Amino acid sequence: MPVDILVGLQWGDEGKGKIVDVLAPQYDVVARFQGGPNAGHTLEFEGTKHVLHQIPSGIFHEHITNIIGNGVVLDPIVFRTEVEKLTARGVDATRNLYISKKAQIILPSHKSLDRISEEALGSSKIGSTQKGIGPAYQDKIGRSGLRVGDILLPDFKERYKTIVAKHQKIASFYQKSLEIEELEEQFFSAVDFLRTFTLVDSEYMINQAIKDGKKILAEGAQGSLLDIDFGTYPFVTSSNTLVAGACTGLGIAPRHIGEVYGIFKAYCTRVGSGPFPTELHDEVGERIRKAGNEFGSTTGRPRRCGWIDLPSLKYAIMLNGVTQLNMMKADVLDEFEEIQVCTHYKLADGTLTDQLPHDLDKADITPVYKAMKGWGEELRNYEGYQNLPQAVLDYVAFLEKELEVSVNIISVGPDRKSTLVK
Repeated sequence: MPVDILVGLQWGDEGKGKIVDVLAPQYDVVARFQGGPNAGHTLEFEGTKHVLHQIPSGIFHEHITNIIGNGVVLDPIVFRTEVEKLTARGVDATRNLYISKKAQIILPSHKSLDRISEEALGSSKIGSTQKGIGPAYQDKIGRSGLRVGDILLPDFKERYKTIVAKHQKIASFYQKSLEIEELEEQFFSAVDFLRTFTLVDSEYMINQAIKDGKKILAEGAQGSLLDIDFGTYPFVTSSNTLVAGACTGLGIAPRHIGEVYGIFKAYCTRVGSGPFPTELHDEVGERIRKAGNEFGSTTGRPRRCGWIDLPSLKYAIMLNGVTQLNMMKADVLDEFEEIQVCTHYKLADGTLTDQLPHDLDKADITPVYKAMKGWGEELRNYEGYQNLPQAVLDYVAFLEKELEVSVNIISVGPDRKSTLVK
């Protein structure tokens, strides 16, 4: 069986967790392939909101095998908190959760270095969540990181001390100290907790599942425009958020890729620093923020809001080979009589383009908009895709024509029931 992959097409926060939850019953395996606790997948059902940071979104379904892949950077402290919250809600994560021995571990010193380096950037800061993600991936690439499998070794603490000593030297360069003593006690307690889970060579596990004809869904974190190679560099995350990241983050060959679900909001948001061509700094942007409750599920930070950006969506669709689209949070635009769609960028010399400039963070561009009629009514009351107001269907039809991919799901509310399938 092919492996289907779900990716976000904007700057993250598109609603990937909800769609995984909706799609999950069709699958035998749900696997997370990159990112760390800087991601937050929010799911809402039966009137309760659930936020997952590292655990795959299939955890609420007993029949699903959930895998944290080798491409993830895992924070044991956050992991334990996450599991405890699931336990309090009657979900036993030990029954169907497997963790790759090759996943990197986020240490307390990684978080400290993240904070120190971000502070040193001053007004040029990236907008890091300061969860230790970047420094953990730096150690991975620098071949000095600790992996989940290392916690089973008798000399784990000695290895830990070696890398922390290296981190202290880096902190000293900034004339800072790590100040991690309080966190270390929590960390080692959380590592003991992590040892009680099933740690596996997940690449063998997932390839055996492919051989056995199991249906597999791979889920990413963040969004395509935050990809370390193709995102709005340097204002990006530290991993490959695209479909290609699923191959290296789980150990699957490209020939096994099947459907690619591309998730996007009916508008745009971004957290942290970096370019955002369609950002609204006015009352309209604030209306979108309030209507969409646009505050980070991990950090609580208010998200920057703006109109939908088709050049960036086309770019993300191209890079991921998206086969079907899911449009989220259409209900957030309920109150608008007119909706703007950015179709092109106007460059400084007057040229129109629908391609992203290499230097988007420095480029002098002006978004070119097409105005579309709003629907001006509550979409949460609707059942059935084709029963939606004509203005919604016109909006979707225009997007499908421009993006050349079918929009197969429209979300009109946070609950899993508020998901309309074409």
